[in-house]
Amino acid sequence: MMKKLKFVRYLPTRIKLMKQMKSIAKAEGATAFMGPLFEKSKQTPLKKLKSGTNKIVVKTVHFGFQPMIMEKDVRVPVRDGVCLLVNVFRPEKEGRYPVVLSADVYGKDPFFYPGQTSTTPALSGIGGVSTSMYTPFESPDPGFWVPNDYVLVKMAMRGTSDSDGDIAPFFSDVEAQDYADVINWAGTQPWSNGNVGTNGVSYLAVTQWQVAQLNAKHHKAMIPWEGFNDMYRDLVTHGGIPESLLVQFWSKIVTMKWPDKACEDVNAVLRAHPLYDEYWESKAAVLSKIKVPMLVGASWSTQGLHCRGSLEGFKQSSSELKWLYIHGRKEWEHYYQRENLERQKRFFDYFLKERKDNGWIDTPRVMVDVRERFFDGHFRYENEWPIARTQYTPLYLDAETSSLNISPVVKESKASYNSKNKSAEKNGQARFNITFDTETELTGHMKLKLWVATDGSDDMDLFIGIRKFDKHGKEVCFPGLNHREGGPVTIGWLRVSHRELDLNRSTPYQPW
Repeated sequence: MMKKLKFVRYLPTRIKLMKQMKSIAKAEGATAFMGPLFEKSKQTPLKKLKSGTNKIVVKTVHFGFQPMIMEKDVRVPVRDGVCLLVNVFRPEKEGRYPVVLSADVYGKDPFFYPGQTSTTPALSGIGGVSTSMYTPFESPDPGFWVPNDYVLVKMAMRGTSDSDGDIAPFFSDVEAQDYADVINWAGTQPWSNGNVGTNGVSYLAVTQWQVAQLNAKHHKAMIPWEGFNDMYRDLVTHGGIPESLLVQFWSKIVTMKWPDKACEDVNAVLRAHPLYDEYWESKAAVLSKIKVPMLVGASWSTQGLHCRGSLEGFKQSSSELKWLYIHGRKEWEHYYQRENLERQKRFFDYFLKERKDNGWIDTPRVMVDVRERFFDGHFRYENEWPIARTQYTPLYLDAETSSLNISPVVKESKASYNSKNKSAEKNGQARFNITFDTETELTGHMKLKLWVATDGSDDMDLFIGIRKFDKHGKEVCFPGLNHREGGPVTIGWLRVSHRELDLNRSTPYQPW
């Protein structure tokens, strides 16, 4: 016998219960946490923003829906009469708060792609980047900082986002002076406690190295997260080899975004200045002038762009209070992870909120990611960089056996290959192998010295890679440059005609 099932919807009861929970949450001040349970969306759409003061609600990653004040398109005059535009995000409540500031040429407003949880452009391999919709590219997220009682200021460099003037030469004195002027402006506003910290990734880190040389009055702390400070060595050439892809792509992005503004043609400049000269020197930060307290974010995975500059910035700066955090993960993904946001916040709380009791000052100065394989390793604290107890160990190349050896090689031999063949199977490279019989850690600098010759040319480019294999002979890969999956341990470049050493700056473990 078939029984007819009766479905009962306890809708009135459910609605009553939800109203009671919402009432309790409101009374307890927990609306930010409970909000998502009751509202489909309370977020203020970007298209509703107007120039001037906006009361908005932001759907944050960590704190639910959060009300805040956004002042859009605020005009800030700088020393030569030019006005730069900024966006200001601040708590809804009255008070004076520390300021987190960032600056670049990409624009002060977010790129947003419908359907994404992030404002990061849809590039393959970047990892899981999750921010509020109001976060500009590579910038601090107002959805994290404002709920933690900070004012977030996003600055548009001259010539971008309707700021006056043409786009200044990249990483120039003009950019640095503009940044310093806006830092000091932010430090004197009625919502500011006078303490300004700079923060941001890549271009936003490079501009920090530039402005920090000026030691602006209200610049009290900085977080340059993966950014170079020597444009010639770290971007446009690597070991004297002109970079042929990223520079062109990056330049096109800037010129396409601001087509009506004059903009420096980096490729044309490189053709006019192929060697390191006064022009490139003007774009290299004088790191020894920097006295601002800093938390430097560096990564093993951005060799060839940000790794070297981050480490040199930490080593060469004159800041007495500085910390170095080195990871081996993906750049944007790791910057926005909650553990690193909390690390940034503790640092800023100490220097910008003057919370001397939060224990930050006792944090060891260096934290290093010792990697085993792709996204697998452990973090360890150190007291200095490079690590003082490092044992620099020479290995000797034997071309006859294609090996690396602990003992010097007595017999002379040579390895040759056809550089037009790109695969190892077709003899397109020379390999030298070593198998370690004890547990060995490689953390820090390494160098390679070769004697080389070429047929049919008066110069040559060397591309060197260090690769790791497990006991089964299978390659162990790591995150690589430009978010590449399956990268090597480390890479290096040299155009042989650029091999002359600066003997004053070179060390036994790091050629310059």
